[in-house]
Amino acid sequence: MSWSLSILDKSPIAEGASAHDALRFSVRLAQRAEALGYRRYWIAEHHGAPGLASSAPEIVVSHLLAHTSKIRVGSGGVMLQHYSPFKVAESFRVLASLAPGRVDLGVGKAPGGLPLTTRALQWFHDKQKKPDFAHQLAELDAFLKWGVAEDHPLAGAIALPVPPEAPQRILLGGSPESARLAAQHDWQFCYAGHFNGDEANIGRSLDAYRDATGRTPLLALYAFAAASREEARKHVGALRIFKLQLSTGQSVNLPSPEAAAEFARQTGVSEYRLDELHPHVLAGTADEIRAELDALHARFGIEEFVIDTPVTDYALRLASIERLAGAEIAARV
Repeated sequence: MSWSLSILDKSPIAEGASAHDALRFSVRLAQRAEALGYRRYWIAEHHGAPGLASSAPEIVVSHLLAHTSKIRVGSGGVMLQHYSPFKVAESFRVLASLAPGRVDLGVGKAPGGLPLTTRALQWFHDKQKKPDFAHQLAELDAFLKWGVAEDHPLAGAIALPVPPEAPQRILLGGSPESARLAAQHDWQFCYAGHFNGDEANIGRSLDAYRDATGRTPLLALYAFAAASREEARKHVGALRIFKLQLSTGQSVNLPSPEAAAEFARQTGVSEYRLDELHPHVLAGTADEIRAELDALHARFGIEEFVIDTPVTDYALRLASIERLAGAEIAARV
């Protein structure tokens, strides 16, 4: 096998559908992905997004584990800044006890929503005690193993139960700094190419992780397969991401100029810069996408791609993963 495929699912709510419909389709898609030989199925975390049903990935992960039997299921990822690392460790140790050997704990640094939802999620946080992301990740790593060091204020707290096999730990990021942080704690690293497709940055990030661990990261990217390139591009459309740069130095990726303006308003910042980005999307026939994945494998040594499908129509999403599974099978020969 030269490379394998996995899926990242935001549980988008299609036009005229409900959150119930979206989550029910996620179950159907995960079951089909399992039958087709996909390796993993991840649920993303987003807050305050009317078009997405994935605000609590650990709940959806539990449901998908109960409705599948072989495929790895996990978060892509838990937005760690909002939560107690101890509680995240407990939740995923329970999941790993329910389905040993099948659970992935993916975590990310982003807020996954606008400032008001972040404020609501962190309403009871003691800002004086809240650590930065690197320290949160270190605490989470310690609780997933056994516990924090004896000189830590939480020494003696043990996250239970102890599963037969620990969840696989994956850090999702888009920079060499994130890659090195993953390597520091011996976590797997998944580069978020669907948000930052700059090949130079991809190369630096993958090299940073590979140099530190000797292992190859995963690469997440947008891909959509159709019967023809023209049909694929028609359904994908002009996919855009807007990078908001606040005068405070904070930056965040948002789906529209309106969302960026609202983010700035909720932050209380009037001066900001907005850069329109066009993320790279593999859109075409399954054979064309396979050729692009082969090229990425040859250039960067990627052995596993995590596919985010940038369309909301359920029939089109299902048809795309079925077509891509054919490309994956061909790549294994």
